[in-house]
Amino acid sequence: MKTCIRNAVLAATAVSVAVALAACGQGGGHAVGGGNGPSIGLLLPDAVTPRWETNDRPLLEKKIKELCGDCTVEHANARGDVATQQQQVDSMITRRVDALVLVAVDARALSSAVQKAEQAGIPVIAYDRLSEGPIAGYVSFNGQEVGRLQARALLQAMHDRGHGDEIVMINGDPTDPNAVAFKEGALSVLRGKVKIGKMFDTPMWRSDLANMSMSGAIADLGADHIDGVYSANDALASGIISSLRANKISPLPPVTGQDADLGAVRRIVDGEQYMTVWKPHPPEAGAGAAMAVAAARGENLDRMATGKVSNRSEKAVPAVLLTPVAVTVDNIKDTLVKGGVYTIEQICIPRFRAACDKAGLTG
Repeated sequence: MKTCIRNAVLAATAVSVAVALAACGQGGGHAVGGGNGPSIGLLLPDAVTPRWETNDRPLLEKKIKELCGDCTVEHANARGDVATQQQQVDSMITRRVDALVLVAVDARALSSAVQKAEQAGIPVIAYDRLSEGPIAGYVSFNGQEVGRLQARALLQAMHDRGHGDEIVMINGDPTDPNAVAFKEGALSVLRGKVKIGKMFDTPMWRSDLANMSMSGAIADLGADHIDGVYSANDALASGIISSLRANKISPLPPVTGQDADLGAVRRIVDGEQYMTVWKPHPPEAGAGAAMAVAAARGENLDRMATGKVSNRSEKAVPAVLLTPVAVTVDNIKDTLVKGGVYTIEQICIPRFRAACDKAGLTG
């Protein structure tokens, strides 16, 4: 039955096969492994956020091969373009993969592609971002808890400084369900405790747009009326801090972040960024790989799920939701270093040696 369904979809999409294959190639598509077992498509959203290609992809590929030695992994990156990712889904259907791991560029826009894969008999595992459509499983961190951690840390930093209660809030891409969850979680903590002078969303999580938003907030509010900045992730924090520096704001207000990017960790040590949220990639990739392999083999995903989520589809989706960790300069060693994410040598390059000494990371 699965083969018949797939053949029908192949016939319906034959005209777009060449375009789809080209799109997959343009996104950096390649295959890992050469076994005769199941094949799993891995579709990543962009190359702007470092984690996708430097952490998640190698971890997912490694774990899939550990769980399924004869599996093949087909990878492509959409480079932030919805149409490209839709074409990449078509390409994966044409290649007859047995399961898809999808980090959607735009959860709503990709729902029809998810539907097409499901109709072709290909289960889709939504990874990190909750996709719309008939997904088979979901693996991520508790998005609202990420936002709560960021907001609590920001309030603590502002309290420690003892002055002001006005913040700028720079959120992520509004088409990303995670960004919506981060925002909701943060607002649940911040409402009634601070004044939100300006709030912005950031399409495609672009740091240059965050930089422009921050510069606009400084122009509208004045430097003296910015006591803290909620930044949804580390890439945005980089653009925000660059704007604060360019506008000669000193001392810098506390700025939040997320993803524990190496550059952000160094900024935290140096006092430019207050905190980040670490979402340990190995357990997320491990759960994502296990779901993908099980789905590719036609196994029931309920046995490995820790709960259920809803994504506007008709049924509850088996999910694994993991716990994020707040990181400040005080616990870098006990979290990121002890967790094997970075070594002291990676963090404390010569430029940051004095700051590392002061933070107790060296010596």
